[in-house]
Amino acid sequence: MSLIIDLAVNGLIMGLFYALMAVGLSMIFGILRIVNFAHGEFFMIGAYVYALSAMKLGLNPWFALVFAGIAGAVLGMVIERLLMRPLYDGYQSWSIVKDEYAVVVTFALSLLLIHLVDKVVGPSPFLGPSLVSTKRIALGPLMLNGQKIIAAGVSVVVLTGLALFIKKSVWGRQIQAVAQNRFGASLAGIDPVKTTALIFAISGLLAALSGALMAPIMNPSPDVGSFPALKSFIIVVLGGMGSIWGSMAAAVLLGVMESFFAVYISYDYRDTFGLMVLIAVLLFRPHGLAGRKGRET
Repeated sequence: MSLIIDLAVNGLIMGLFYALMAVGLSMIFGILRIVNFAHGEFFMIGAYVYALSAMKLGLNPWFALVFAGIAGAVLGMVIERLLMRPLYDGYQSWSIVKDEYAVVVTFALSLLLIHLVDKVVGPSPFLGPSLVSTKRIALGPLMLNGQKIIAAGVSVVVLTGLALFIKKSVWGRQIQAVAQNRFGASLAGIDPVKTTALIFAISGLLAALSGALMAPIMNPSPDVGSFPALKSFIIVVLGGMGSIWGSMAAAVLLGVMESFFAVYISYDYRDTFGLMVLIAVLLFRPHGLAGRKGRET
């Protein structure tokens, strides 16, 4: 029984990390109907900013965490302004090649950021400082990694704040309106351009925070974002393309299922389990857990 509880708790913790990473990707798809292939590099930037600001600048780890989130948000806004805005503002004749443009540009941006960090910072990984000095924390019969517990707590606070922001705030209602009907929202007086910029800022902030929280656990390197990005794509499809709540639920579900799969099936093939789930979802429920049937024409 204790093993089952241990697996469930560890799976829940990993699921919260996955959710923090995947929700931003889902929000971008929900607004623009494009996939950001550079999303993993927001994770990488957050991890590097956290580790280097704490190690080289001497910032307190908690201030470094905030700094990493701000860096991710600023990067998201810059990318939206310079690369994504032509997709929906001022280049209406490009609508027929919007998806192709997004794939090429975001994939090229991913390669650019990876090689830029590799040349500027170097290929050597950096292990960020832990947010807590306690290595292990006892929760009843369980002994859990202190950094993972704190990081999971931060994830819960951030995701709860995001849910309240979307549900209760004026900006959150504007995000929902633009996601449902961009043109209709503009007729109602909502500026879809500013709303999209806000979405990219939130997406960058969440991914960067995820990278910063994982920096003391996995050594940040220029390509460290590739694996989290793959998990995010799986979660977005599993939860339903563009569904924020579906992505949160799918992330926790995937984390718990991977935890049990690693023990009862095979630890070596634990990471392939997500790909198996992705294939099954695409075959039997392509609209995901919380997505809607049908597609745009």
